[in-house]
Amino acid sequence: MRTEASLTGRVLVTGAGGFAARHLLPRLAGMLDPAAGHVAVFGPAGSDQLRAVPQGFAACACDLASAGAIDSIIEETRPDHIIHLAAQSSVAVSLSAGASRTWAVNFDGTARLAEAIARHVPDATLLFASTVEVYGLAFRSGRLDEASATAPQNPYARSKRAAEDMLLDTLPSSVRLIIARMTNHSGAGQAAQFVLPSFARQIARIEAGLEPPVLHVGNLDAERDFLHVDDVIDAEVALLSRAGDLAHRVYSIASGQPVPIRAVLDRMLAQTSAAIDVQLDPARLRPSDIPRVDIDPGRLISETGWRPTRSLDQLVADILEDQRRQTGGLADFSTGT
Repeated sequence: MRTEASLTGRVLVTGAGGFAARHLLPRLAGMLDPAAGHVAVFGPAGSDQLRAVPQGFAACACDLASAGAIDSIIEETRPDHIIHLAAQSSVAVSLSAGASRTWAVNFDGTARLAEAIARHVPDATLLFASTVEVYGLAFRSGRLDEASATAPQNPYARSKRAAEDMLLDTLPSSVRLIIARMTNHSGAGQAAQFVLPSFARQIARIEAGLEPPVLHVGNLDAERDFLHVDDVIDAEVALLSRAGDLAHRVYSIASGQPVPIRAVLDRMLAQTSAAIDVQLDPARLRPSDIPRVDIDPGRLISETGWRPTRSLDQLVADILEDQRRQTGGLADFSTGT
């Protein structure tokens, strides 16, 4: 069940055009005072500014990597709670030609946000969306928790880990900082560059006769901890609502139950009647893949009462339904990271 949570004051969400934020904003709108003047910060692309936002939120555009851009927004809006979701979140992109942009958004943008918070709202709460990717090679030693050493293995993870340290070092102690290290999470609206929507998009296009019945995959033996995006939103809200009573600054948002990617694909294939041949695509393999991601979410559970409530079957069904809608031209969500 969803943990009881309440939140008062003005909320600002960065990365409002992204996948997770498009699930978070409606949730927040249902629990916040719409007259408080909440803010949804989109990226610099002009089309993002036109995206509808829930009642009670005003949309604005900002390139976090541009000097002074986020400072003026924080100064004007004076939020009580900041949820920092804006990021270049694709490991694949960070490993190709996107390393510079990854660092510019994930580290430089976060540093400018931290400066603005310290200058204008030093008593605010900041929830920083980090990632379990920061553990990297440390996963080879077994199950990890927030006290475990980190060994990030790609630009995305390194930029997030550096941003964590920067926030811990530079924010005034009056800021209630929450670093949420999130596991793989998915759901309707996630871009097909990520593993589960990639499977679902291929299946949907095969069902529609748009592609031959061959599904291209990477390493299916890797074990990952998958969460439904709505369970992640529940966790974020639980952390924010209890920010004043939390005993720590770093929390892992995970199920604690790693499963082979192959098992999740099998669940997806069980929901289609199409005869599909699964083939390994070497281009989808990472240069330094981690065999098993095993995270202990005990700290989060003990301090907030949160537990995931959506099953893997529900997650798979939601992603497949979304990709089928998109294939048929009836998508309710546009894709995005």
